[in-house]
Amino acid sequence: MNQHQTADITQAVINRLADDADPRLKQIITTVVKHAHAAVRELDLKPEEWMAAIQFLTKTGQTCDEKRQEFIILSDTLGISMLVVQLDQARRSQRALADKTATVPATEATVQGPFYWEGAPVLPLGSDIGKGMPGEPTYYSGRVTDTHGRPLAACCVDVWSGDGEGVYDMQMGGDAGMRLRARFHTDAEGRYRFWSIKPTYYPVPDDGPVGEMLRAMGRHPNRPGHIHAMVYKEGYVSVTTHLFPSDSPFLDSDAVFGVRDTLILPFEKHAPGTAPDGRKMDQAWHSAEYDFALAPA
Repeated sequence: MNQHQTADITQAVINRLADDADPRLKQIITTVVKHAHAAVRELDLKPEEWMAAIQFLTKTGQTCDEKRQEFIILSDTLGISMLVVQLDQARRSQRALADKTATVPATEATVQGPFYWEGAPVLPLGSDIGKGMPGEPTYYSGRVTDTHGRPLAACCVDVWSGDGEGVYDMQMGGDAGMRLRARFHTDAEGRYRFWSIKPTYYPVPDDGPVGEMLRAMGRHPNRPGHIHAMVYKEGYVSVTTHLFPSDSPFLDSDAVFGVRDTLILPFEKHAPGTAPDGRKMDQAWHSAEYDFALAPA
C-alpha cells in the first residue's frame, strides 16, 4: 500500500464523523486519528505489535477495580496527567496572570494520583490524623491566601498521604477504612494546622501491566515522599498539589513527573519537647510549613 492510499484511510475515518457531531468531540477525534495514524506510518507498525498493544490496554482495563485505577497509573507514568494539569492550571489562571497587582503567585498544581478518596472526615484544626500509623510525627501548618496575600477564611484543605512505609489506606484491604486523610477549614486568618506523618517515597503499583511497561522501559516505579493537598473555596481556582520533603529520594526522577520546585520544602526535625501547639512530644518530630495561594476563579 503506498503513502497516498494510507493517507486516504486517515481521511476516510475523519470523513465518517457526522456533520452534526459535537464540535469539540469532532476536534478531539480528528486530532487523535491524525496523530495515531501518523505514528503507525512512522513506525511501520507490524500486526503483532498492534495486537500486543491491544492486549496491553485490555489487561490495563482488567486490572482496574473500585480502589485501583490502572489507567490513571498509565497516564501518570507517561507524563500525560501532568501535562493536562499544567495546561488546565494555565488556562484557569489567566485572570491571575493578567493581574499585575498580584503579589503572591498561585500555588502550582500537580497530579491527583489514583488514591484520592472523596468524603474524608472534616476535623478540627490541630487534629492528629497520623496517630497510631507507621511514620514520624509531623506538624503541618501555614496559611491560605489569595494572590494578593489576603487570608482566605473557611477554605477547605483536603489532605491525604501514604503511611511511613509508603502504603495508602486504599491498599490496606477492605476493612481498613479511611486513614491519614481529612478535611480541615482555615480559621479567620486563613491559617491551617494538623498533625500527620512525614511522607516517605514509595513505588506506584507495579504488579500490573504498567509495572511491566516500566520494567521494559528500564524505569523505576518510585515516587518521592509527598503529602497530597486539595485546596478550594468558592470563587477561587482550586488547586490539587503535593508537598515534598526536600530530603526525599527520587525528587529528580519522580515516576509520574509530578515534582515542581516550588512544592519542595524542608521538614525540620526536632528533639522531644513542646510543639508549637503546646503538645508534649516524647519522641523526635518534624514540622513543615507551607502557604497556599489561590487565584480568583
